[in-house]
Amino acid sequence: MAPSSTSSTDGGSTPARTHDPDGASAHLPGESARPGTHPVDELLPPVKLFSTGLQHVAAMYAGVVAPPLIVGAGVGLSPAELALLISASLFTAGLATLLQTLGIWRIGARLPFVNGVSFAGVAPMIAIAKEHGPKDALPVIFGAVIVAGLLCFLAAPYFCKLIRFFPPVVQGTVITLIGVSLLPVAVNWARGGSPGAPGYGSTRAIGLAAITLVAVVLCNRLLRGFWQQLSLLIGLALGTLIAFPLGLADFGAVQDAKVFALPSPFHFGAPVFDAAAIVSMCIVMVVSMTESTADMLALGKIVDREADEPTLAAGLRADGLATALSPVFNGFAASAFAQNIGLVALTRIRSRFVVAAGGGILVLLGLFPVLGSVVSVVPQPVLGGAGIVLFGTVAASGIRTLAEAGMESSSHTILVSVSLGVGIVPIAVPTFYDSFPEAVRTLMHSGISAGCVLAVLLNLLFHHVGAARRSGSGQAPGATVPAVPTVPTVPTVTPS
Repeated sequence: MAPSSTSSTDGGSTPARTHDPDGASAHLPGESARPGTHPVDELLPPVKLFSTGLQHVAAMYAGVVAPPLIVGAGVGLSPAELALLISASLFTAGLATLLQTLGIWRIGARLPFVNGVSFAGVAPMIAIAKEHGPKDALPVIFGAVIVAGLLCFLAAPYFCKLIRFFPPVVQGTVITLIGVSLLPVAVNWARGGSPGAPGYGSTRAIGLAAITLVAVVLCNRLLRGFWQQLSLLIGLALGTLIAFPLGLADFGAVQDAKVFALPSPFHFGAPVFDAAAIVSMCIVMVVSMTESTADMLALGKIVDREADEPTLAAGLRADGLATALSPVFNGFAASAFAQNIGLVALTRIRSRFVVAAGGGILVLLGLFPVLGSVVSVVPQPVLGGAGIVLFGTVAASGIRTLAEAGMESSSHTILVSVSLGVGIVPIAVPTFYDSFPEAVRTLMHSGISAGCVLAVLLNLLFHHVGAARRSGSGQAPGATVPAVPTVPTVPTVTPS
C-alpha cells in the first residue's frame, strides 16, 4: 500500500530521476523526498529555501516597486515619503504572499503563488489623485482600496464558480496570453526600463540584457541539480557585475537608505471613503480577480495540483483580505504576479514554502529599507534579459496546454485566435482604447483581462449555449467540461 519512491506525480511524463553530482539531492527538482507528499507541500533545506525564494523576489521586485513609484510621483511625494511608500509595498506584498502560500482557515490558495501590488489600479489611482489633489489623494485611494478588498473577500466563494467556464482550451489561451503580455515588459526593461532614463535603448543596455539572457540559458543547460535551479539568480548576479564597469549600476541608493523602519499605520492620514473612487477601485478589483483566477488555473497546471473551486475561493479570499489590510500599512491592492509562474515552470521547484520564503524576504525588505536598496541595484536591462526567459516560459506552458486540449475543432481555433488577437491589441497599440469610457478602459487596457473575458464568452457561445439541445442529452451544458470534448476517453483529464 505504500507508494513507490520512484513514482511520478506527472502521470509518467516526468523524466527519470537523477542524482545530484554533489550528492545534495536524489530526486527531481521540486519532487518530494517523502513518499506520499506532493511536491507543492515539500519543505526544502534552509539554504535551498532561501536561495530559491530570493529568485522569486528578484523576479518580482521591479513589479512591486513600480506602482508606488508612479503613484507617489503622481501625488507629489517627497523622496523620503516615496521611499516609505515603496517599503510599505514590499512589506504588504510579503504579508500577502505568506497568506497565499501558508494560508489560514479557508484563506490562501496554498500554492507557490506570489502576490504583489496590482498594476491594474495605477491608472485609476492617478485619476483619483488628479480629481482630489495631491494632498488628499492617498487617503481617498486607501479608502477605496479597503472597500474593494472587502468586496473581493465576500465575492470569492461565488466568483470561483466560474471555473466550469475555464476548460483547458480557455486555460491554455489565457496562459499563453499572460506570457505574451509580459514579454513587452521584459523588452522595455532590456532597453533600460524608462524612456527618459540615460542610455535608454543604447547598445550597452541591450547588450547587457543579451549577456544576462545567454547566461541564464547556459546555466540551465550546463549546470545540474541545485545549481541549475539557481540559473536565474546566477544570471542576474553575473549581469549586475558586468553592469558596473559599463556604468549601468551603482550603489548610490544603498548609501542613502535607512537601515530599519517600522511601518506607520495610516501614515498619510485616515482613509476617506469617496463613492466615485470606490466604484473605480471595485472595477479594478474585479479585473484583478479575473487575472488571479486565470493565474491560479495556470499555476495548478504547472505544479500538477488542480486549482479547483475551494482553492480558487481560498486564493481570492487571500487577495481580498490582503488588499483590505494593505492600506493600513500604506500599501495598495494585492494581486497575482504572473512572472513568478514562469519561474516555477523554469526551475520546476513546486514547493509553496519556497515562495513563502520569498514572502518572508519581502517583509524583511520592507522593514529594512537598506536591504531593499541592495536588490534595487540590479539594473533594468539585467532584469529584461532574465524576463524574456521567464515570460517566454509562461507562454510555452500555455501552448502546451492548448496542445493537450486539441486544436482539431474549428470552434477551438476560432476561440484561441480571436481571444489572442483581442488580447494583443493593447500590447501592440497601448492607446487603442483611450477614447473609450473609463470602465471599458480599465478592463480592456489589460490584454490578459480582455482576452480572458472574451475566451470565456466564446466558450459559452460554442460549448454551452444550446449545447444540451443540439446533443439531445438534456444534460446541463456546464455540468462537466472535459479537456477534449470530442474525445471524452482521454485518461489524462480524469479528476484524481
